[in-house]
Amino acid sequence: MAVPGNPAIEEDAEEHERDGPTHHPSAPAHEFFDLSTTVDPSYIISLIRKLLPLDSGSLHGVVSKGPSQGLVTDNDDKEGDAPSSAPICNDDRVGLSKNKHENMDVDDESCESSHALGEYQDKSDGFERSGDSVREDEWEEYGCILWDLAASKTHAELMVENLILEVLLANLNDCKSMRVNEVSIGIIGNLACHEVLMKCIVSTKGLIEMIVDRLFLDDPQCLCETSRLLTVGLQSDESISWAEALQSEHVLCQILWIAENTLNLQLLEKVAGLILAILESRQKVVDDLLPPMMKLGLANILINLLTFEISKLASDRIPERYSILDLILRAIESLSVIDGHSQEICSNKELFHLACNLVKFTDKVEVGNCCVTAAVLIANILSDVDRVSEISQDWCLLGGLLDIFPFASDDLEARNAIWSVLARILVRIHETEMNSSSLCHFVLVLVRRIDLIEDELLNQQCVDYSPGSTADTRNTSLVRIISIVNQWTAVREEAENNGNAETFVSETDVKKLLDCCHKFSK
Repeated sequence: MAVPGNPAIEEDAEEHERDGPTHHPSAPAHEFFDLSTTVDPSYIISLIRKLLPLDSGSLHGVVSKGPSQGLVTDNDDKEGDAPSSAPICNDDRVGLSKNKHENMDVDDESCESSHALGEYQDKSDGFERSGDSVREDEWEEYGCILWDLAASKTHAELMVENLILEVLLANLNDCKSMRVNEVSIGIIGNLACHEVLMKCIVSTKGLIEMIVDRLFLDDPQCLCETSRLLTVGLQSDESISWAEALQSEHVLCQILWIAENTLNLQLLEKVAGLILAILESRQKVVDDLLPPMMKLGLANILINLLTFEISKLASDRIPERYSILDLILRAIESLSVIDGHSQEICSNKELFHLACNLVKFTDKVEVGNCCVTAAVLIANILSDVDRVSEISQDWCLLGGLLDIFPFASDDLEARNAIWSVLARILVRIHETEMNSSSLCHFVLVLVRRIDLIEDELLNQQCVDYSPGSTADTRNTSLVRIISIVNQWTAVREEAENNGNAETFVSETDVKKLLDCCHKFSK
């Protein structure tokens, strides 16, 4: 799909991967979430005041006599009572810490180099270099502290009570600095993760529209934070309001163009997550946004992205790409079960073979979740289009499906899907027509995975299945395995009687496999 956009996004891929943003540290360990953090409310209020842009109008006239009565003015500033630095309150559900002054190992040069889609060089950016207003670097420092503090619900509520949303809206409206845009959106993104504050964001007139407009900036970090915020919005109870702001074809076209053209891994991950959030949102959101996205080529874009990611997986092991692959697969899998749109996915032969190749990927440790999603996608495709004949003799695929069971141990739906695919394959095998070599190969695939099969059967032993569910597909698979192994045993015995038996399969393992299948079959 050729979607118009700014060609500056097509920066050199290797440069992005080598010089990507370094001011995005990993979320802290969960045990730190229990630490109580106290910040003087007057300090937070003073930080909000310092974010006021020039010519902010009525915001300067709001006086606060306490944390819940509005923004303080110059005469009420209590900055002198503030601690020397604000504690960091991070939470992995509210994004990444942004305070570069808190051991983030980032300097000004590295921050600027991360803006692959454009660098902020405008000298008339709404900041004075002297006088009452803060400079941009100072604004960034104060904004980053608030960004971190917004991860705490208590602090976030205090910020909203003291007009942080109005201040940030004014900055987004007036300031041309990419870094200020990024920090402003980042603060709102953390505030949005507190459901009680989401209503405040939605009810702030013009704010959602201003946020959506950030999708057209030429800065990858701004786009990352905007995509993250929109994803949070679509996953909230206020998703319809966010969807209404996105339903313009112009906006949806830009989202898809970014996904199709960006070489920035972090941005690709965020925009893929945004697309997935649309597909997994409530029905009205899907009904409003999906049809125009499909007309704009969503299905082909996702398949092309999957093709590229799987090719990269085969040639280069880049851990940063694993999460991208997972999000793309989940988006395709979600699309494969949506009425009225699944056919375009399920009928795509290239996609089917991509999913099969991923299931056959030998080193599943780092991409196990992706393989699980691929197996579910295969099950969805086979339930809609009969492609079993293409894979009924693929022993590598059969072994790959069995290898996935440990990665799906906590996902009953995925395990059901795997048994469904196994049953479809096994019923197409005509063991009486197979030669001894093919039978031997088949049995080898099974006996080498006897422990995986047994563990999976034990794992499902306590599950209460209704008629027509996995109990049926599982039982069908076990009965077929028994029949095929018995046929191989008969062929082997006949060969032994003729004095030309060649076998590489342990009789002990074969007996163990048969005993296991008999035990759990009905």
